[in-house]
Amino acid sequence: MPLFSLKRHERIKKSLDFIRTYQKGAKKESRHFKVAILANNLQWSRLGVTVGKKIGSAVQRNHVKRRIREYFRLHKTLIPVSSDIVFTAKPGADHVHFADIETEFDRLFGADAPHEPESINE
Repeated sequence: MPLFSLKRHERIKKSLDFIRTYQKGAKKESRHFKVAILANNLQWSRLGVTVGKKIGSAVQRNHVKRRIREYFRLHKTLIPVSSDIVFTAKPGADHVHFADIETEFDRLFGADAPHEPESINE
């Protein structure tokens, strides 16, 4: 069961890492989410989630964040390895069922997802 856990080191915590991923990462978009993906030179992928106040109350924003983390936790095999991934929720994301979120993310990371994220140019 360790494969399905989400460890602390698998989360993006520093503001600089979020900004770098936004600016240099490959971007994809679905109806309710934006995703930025950037190589991170680590042996694992890291997840960052941003949900703005336009989504709703703190309860609604936290609910959206929990569903994104749950998708990441359950579908690590679809996510490009050694990359930073930042999900940004769009307005309306708080009303989407988890099954619909899975469908949107599967399209983003499915067969047409890049296997090698863009490299870091530092």
